[in-house]
Amino acid sequence: MTHMERNSLRRRSFIVGASATGLAFGYVAANNIEDALAANSFGPTAWYSIGPDGIVTVMVGKAEMGQHVSSTMAQIVAEELEADWSKMRIALPTNDPRYNDPVLGALITGGSWSTRMNFDAMSRAGAAGRITLVEAGAGMLGVKPEECRASNGQVIHSKTGKRISYAKIVAGGKASKVWTADELKALKLKTPDQYKLVGQAVPQLDIPSKTNGTAKYGIDTMVPGMLYGRPVMPPVRYGATVKSVDETEARKIKGYVKAVTLDDKTATTSGWIVAVATTYEGAKKAADALKVTYDKGPYANVSDQTLIDEAKKLQQDGSSGQLFVSNGDPVNAISGAAKQLEAEYTTSINIHCPLEPMNATAYEQGGVWHVHTGNQFATRTGALAAGALGIDPKHVVLHQYFLGGGFGRRLDGDMVIPAVLAAKAVGKPVKLIYSREDDMAMDFTRPLTYQKVRAGLDGDGKLVGLQHDVVCAWPDERWGPAFLAESADKKAKLDAFTVNGADFWYSVPNHKVRAILNELAQKATPSGHLRSVAPGWTFWAVESMIDELAHAAGKDPVEYRLAMLDGAGDNKVGAKKLANALRTAAGRAGWGSVELPKNTGLGIACVSSQERATATWTACAATVEVNPTSGAFEVKKLNVAMDLGTVVNPDGVKAQVEGSALWGMSLALFEAAPLKNGALQASNFGDYTPLRMSEMPDLDISIIANNDPPSGCGEPAVTVIAPAIANAIFNAVGVRVRSLPITQAAVRKGLQAKKT
Repeated sequence: MTHMERNSLRRRSFIVGASATGLAFGYVAANNIEDALAANSFGPTAWYSIGPDGIVTVMVGKAEMGQHVSSTMAQIVAEELEADWSKMRIALPTNDPRYNDPVLGALITGGSWSTRMNFDAMSRAGAAGRITLVEAGAGMLGVKPEECRASNGQVIHSKTGKRISYAKIVAGGKASKVWTADELKALKLKTPDQYKLVGQAVPQLDIPSKTNGTAKYGIDTMVPGMLYGRPVMPPVRYGATVKSVDETEARKIKGYVKAVTLDDKTATTSGWIVAVATTYEGAKKAADALKVTYDKGPYANVSDQTLIDEAKKLQQDGSSGQLFVSNGDPVNAISGAAKQLEAEYTTSINIHCPLEPMNATAYEQGGVWHVHTGNQFATRTGALAAGALGIDPKHVVLHQYFLGGGFGRRLDGDMVIPAVLAAKAVGKPVKLIYSREDDMAMDFTRPLTYQKVRAGLDGDGKLVGLQHDVVCAWPDERWGPAFLAESADKKAKLDAFTVNGADFWYSVPNHKVRAILNELAQKATPSGHLRSVAPGWTFWAVESMIDELAHAAGKDPVEYRLAMLDGAGDNKVGAKKLANALRTAAGRAGWGSVELPKNTGLGIACVSSQERATATWTACAATVEVNPTSGAFEVKKLNVAMDLGTVVNPDGVKAQVEGSALWGMSLALFEAAPLKNGALQASNFGDYTPLRMSEMPDLDISIIANNDPPSGCGEPAVTVIAPAIANAIFNAVGVRVRSLPITQAAVRKGLQAKKT
């Protein structure tokens, strides 16, 4: 690990000792899948078990939400284990600490970290099993271990060809060694030229059950004596309190049990009520029938414009915020520059919209609380449930399921709070289900952001200084101080996950980035992490401004970027890899060699999402056609290039890059959840409109694979699409758009401004 990576991982080791709302993580054993797996099986580490039938069951400490991370983890294990892929299976563990992430130290799925950070640990787990099985198998064959090799779930004697299956070895009870951390660390792993499964497009293990209907999601949970709960949401996103509840009409609903007003000690929710009934239909009707009187609280008049006005005021205050990057003296460099540029960039509030509604089923049994749900952050979510109940976290068992979509929404565990509190109030198990409208109204959204960028060019058009201020809510401030990072000057804490990406890989002698917390947005619109996190807005500003600078300098935008990706200083390796991705995307799109139709532009952008220590080198060239009269535009093609190092499953990677590119286009052009009177003005897919199939562009995906360690592919393409499209619009008709989503009205306004 490089010095930079070690520093970054320490920052993300927030899990250890985190104490947001008293988050002390623990666990108490319970009846679960791990116990079943242990029977008559061999498990050299906690990460998998081999049964007497030869079935290898991999414990996936990652949320499986359609990205096939479970298959990836199994494929990594199977490579070193020399397992038969047809014998591989997956299981989702509880929040038992033994299944914590090998590097991060928590059951968390996000940041496109999973493959990168688990590849080594899962490889070592597989190698340990192979070595143990070879030794045991050799003994059963009556030969020396060094004369044997493993292949396709068998131990084979190289001289005679005699062989014995893993199933027989395990059934014979000859394999029993459990490896220590030090022993695992000392193992010698395969070199890339020895890989048989890694790099192959093997079938994804989660697909069969999802196609035959046997896959289990949180919403499928059924337990004896279970009741149903439906939340009643307040008229504002946050800050409301319940003054009174009239249950008269609700009591007329068949099966109605009770209305539970939440007293949420974690402060995750405010002003919530749960209608409990014997059926979900009954709970829905009862929730609608309850007459609730609210105090709307202090944020009832807040709107998008209120938050923007506050952000501008904070940005203009030179004493606000904390330094994320502090290199040189950009103020003097810009003031003395031959040419100065200044621009404001904004992004709207965005909603996650996973198709499976938020849900959780909770009950107490023998002094232990059981919570069934699909979650991306089991470690924190279990602790939140404990905080709401006022009990020790070791007495909460979180049972994991497949997720019907996550995208960062299920990093937050709000759904477990009304479930456990309602179950506690009625003394029976409660399955709590949000409606689509409930989830949209109370989503932990991608925050509204305001960014101000100032830059200076010398007489040759070279960028000599850049100042970048980022103002928004801080999701990790809400999670607690242990989730924050040191500022560049070590004077305070900041939420690095709101400014990552602003510390780009271009060589700029004077560069400062300021992270500014918008306290009003923080309180009125509690924000979370949406797919791509900060790079979804920081690169919107960075790559738009770099393009503006290239045009101001009279330079080709690709060549301008390449000149700054020179690998100087701390940018040594990354800049060169990013330059390679840029050349690939530009070349595939025919940059500089293809004559485009009139009013059609080709725009470029390149990014290093997610963080510098976990970068994935990504570039996009977008082809966009614009109507010069109406401002209507169409994205014709996206050429995306991504350097992923070691690619575990090429088909899975391509699917992820395609999906993330389209998600990025959806955010860039269509998605916005306006805030009015303290409430989000989106209730379903009729008024929150993601990309439709009819709006699909052509996609050209270039996967750059090599023998470097693997990097993440689920999010980086999200971040590169918006600036590439905006830059293409400028190249098509000369209109610069600086707000997301990019709309026809904004382009038309720019065209009209050009005429005056």
